[in-house]
Amino acid sequence: MNLGWLSLEAKYLGRARDFYTDRLGLDVVRESETECALEAGDTELVLRAPSTVPRGGTHVHYAFSTPRDEYTGWKESLNIVEQRDFGAYSSLYFYDPDGHCAEIGETDASGEGIVGVFEVVFEVEDLDRSVEFYTSLGASVSDRGDGRRRVRLDAGGFDIELWKPQLGIADGQGGVHMDVGFEVDDIAGAVDAVEDDALASETTRDGVRLRDPDGHYVTVY
Repeated sequence: MNLGWLSLEAKYLGRARDFYTDRLGLDVVRESETECALEAGDTELVLRAPSTVPRGGTHVHYAFSTPRDEYTGWKESLNIVEQRDFGAYSSLYFYDPDGHCAEIGETDASGEGIVGVFEVVFEVEDLDRSVEFYTSLGASVSDRGDGRRRVRLDAGGFDIELWKPQLGIADGQGGVHMDVGFEVDDIAGAVDAVEDDALASETTRDGVRLRDPDGHYVTVY
């Protein structure tokens, strides 16, 4: 799978747009009175005013990737609240104007600035139920946190983290009422694999939009 888009709710769209374009250097792909889509590598980061359903996610924790030789520069241009060393890479944590906890992690990818999104965190009620849903879509379990509070899934092109309600690094939280798009090899197969467990399913111009067991919107296309 690839992460096609991740939507964030922005209370004041202009303020959020300015933060991501001016501070993070993201380019605008399209925009309207209620939505602004930005390019983050192969992923669209969609800023959405609270005016439609599905809404953008609130208090979402997600992670950008940046080349190793670009990493140090972000320390000087952002208000970093925490830094972590994970051995193979380090990450910086900061907040956007709407309280989303974003991360920038160094990678071996080439390019300049932000080159992609490599992690997104969902808040869920029942970990086992959610793990079954997302592994049926094609992800695989790569790590389980202590106390059965967190599970990391490898989705191929990015990681999905499933969290019970909690505070993580830099007091980040998993997102609620998320709206994401997953690019898959077999749309019909993906839908068939999870349709019995989905709360709803509908065909849209973007693909097939599912609601996972926690009510998150997941479009496969």
